[in-house]
Amino acid sequence: MPVRATRINPVDNVAIVTADVSEGELVRVDGGIELRSTEAVPRGGKIALSPIPAGKAVLRYGEEIGVALTDIAAGQHVHTHNLGGGK
Repeated sequence: MPVRATRINPVDNVAIVTADVSEGELVRVDGGIELRSTEAVPRGGKIALSPIPAGKAVLRYGEEIGVALTDIAAGQHVHTHNLGGGK
């Protein structure tokens, strides 16, 4: 059974997982998106819904919460190791 994730705003490029996710696990996002995690993501963590190139905005709640410090693949955990302060 896939793990659920919630995307708050349709423009968001990350979603919040509702349970711990293992590498390779199927994640089902509100709105019908499904993707495989590329690494473990803890419950409440952010998972990338699409590739986010380095330097591009990470969007949550329809707002920029920072910028990608490295290229982020779809299904990758988005956290302090790859998310910077931005503006």
